[in-house]
Amino acid sequence: MAYDHSSKDDEPSVQHYERASPPTSMQLRHILIRPSFSSDSKDGNTDHGIDVATTLSDAKHTNIIDDTPTLPTEREPKETRRILRKIDVRLLPVLACIYAFALIDRVNLPNARIAGMDVDLQLSVSNRYSLVSMMFFVPYVIFQFPANIAIRRLGAALWLSSLVVAWGAVCVGMGFIGTWEQLLGCRVILGVLEAGFYPGCVFLLSCWYCRFEVQKRFSAFYLLALLASGCGSIFAYGLMQMKGVGGLNGWRWIFIMEGIITVLLGLIGYIIIVDFPDKSTKRGLFLPPFLTHAEASVVLARIERDRGDAVVDKLTARTVLHHLKDWKIWEFAWLYFLNNVVAYSFAYFLPIILNSGMHFSTAMAQVLTFPPYVLAAIWMFSTAWVADRYRKRGLIIIFNALFTILGVAMMGFLTRPRDRYAGVFLGVAAANSNVPALLSYMHNNIVGQSKRAVASALLIGGGACGGIAASNIFRQQDAPDYVPAMIVVLCTQALTVLHVGKNFWVWGRANRRAERGEVVLEGQEGFRMTL
Repeated sequence: MAYDHSSKDDEPSVQHYERASPPTSMQLRHILIRPSFSSDSKDGNTDHGIDVATTLSDAKHTNIIDDTPTLPTEREPKETRRILRKIDVRLLPVLACIYAFALIDRVNLPNARIAGMDVDLQLSVSNRYSLVSMMFFVPYVIFQFPANIAIRRLGAALWLSSLVVAWGAVCVGMGFIGTWEQLLGCRVILGVLEAGFYPGCVFLLSCWYCRFEVQKRFSAFYLLALLASGCGSIFAYGLMQMKGVGGLNGWRWIFIMEGIITVLLGLIGYIIIVDFPDKSTKRGLFLPPFLTHAEASVVLARIERDRGDAVVDKLTARTVLHHLKDWKIWEFAWLYFLNNVVAYSFAYFLPIILNSGMHFSTAMAQVLTFPPYVLAAIWMFSTAWVADRYRKRGLIIIFNALFTILGVAMMGFLTRPRDRYAGVFLGVAAANSNVPALLSYMHNNIVGQSKRAVASALLIGGGACGGIAASNIFRQQDAPDYVPAMIVVLCTQALTVLHVGKNFWVWGRANRRAERGEVVLEGQEGFRMTL
């Protein structure tokens, strides 16, 4: 069950079994914990996870969890905090590390371009570079929905790791291409394979955490990846020095070595990546079960109490069409599109602008790409802490959008390189901080696992469309300052402020109607929209 977080008496979700008469370990074992077994198991010991519906029903009837909120200052029970730390340590680093190389593999084009690929493949002719950048996102958008269906059926470890190994192999192959058309084809295949990873990670993380602890986790996941990918330019500069090894140009070694590392991370992922909470008691490939039945039951009980969707609802074509009728998930995708126009503009064109627009050397352009991402990591986690602590989403998004406007304006319209570079810090930090903010904004305001799977795919598809837009607004004829593109970027952030500001009125009115008992939001009694 989800609760009105706007009330003064409300608080973060915690297990209620510590408030009532605490159950003994034997009660937990026999009442709360109910594993499900394969019907064709000969000995009855083949564990296939937790029977979620029965577990939660028994827990509620025995008062192990109930509907009573506690105080905002009350801490989670010690055992719950231990379980959360266990989840954080196992889940976040491996996903962040792999996603870091997903970002590196996706946005290493500008590094390779100024390392010699531009000359070898003649990418400056017409709009070839913009076309190569853009075509990644076309299949990336198309395959979002099938991917989020597959992850639930195949399991997170198998599905995500297989995608990583496959796209790593494609990256290695990109080091041996001979024409720009072959590069274009590889980018299309890369888009197909990467389409399932990021939305799968977002969906998986959202299934493990409650609404007002998720932005810190999204931020930790994204900032670790962002820092590592920010080092990508420096890493690429080092790989460029392999020019001549094996008779290959330096840019080819960028693709080859980064692809090999990606494949190795994918192989590690088969062992380390954990599945959804209801499947977390199953044995891994080489490791014992991630959680015990008692630990998994605690996680599921928290999710059920927070938003009432611990029980998996089946994802079918009918449910997908039903969820797509909700205008909110389209607006989330639109907001993510607006933000990613900025994020991908920095990712694809910042080294080029530093090199040709601000007249830094190739080496300095590679190195100077990284420091703004250090500030972005600090900025991102700080705003996430504030957002989760004070349960604010819209204000943080507007705050970041306004600073993005300031940073891009400095970068685009000041004259001295040092002043323009200062604007890069503000723009990169604020725009990237809105990525986890928007993910949390969405997940706080919808209920149901199937709806979150659909909304995640649609939102990230919208973000991919932002990449398409970013690839096309930076036209070759506008180089090196790209003034029209800077104006478009400023407009996207102004629209973000207007849309989120509008929701303060629309959702505030919906919450007041729900308080009066006139409507039930998201099909859950007591649910309130997060402003």
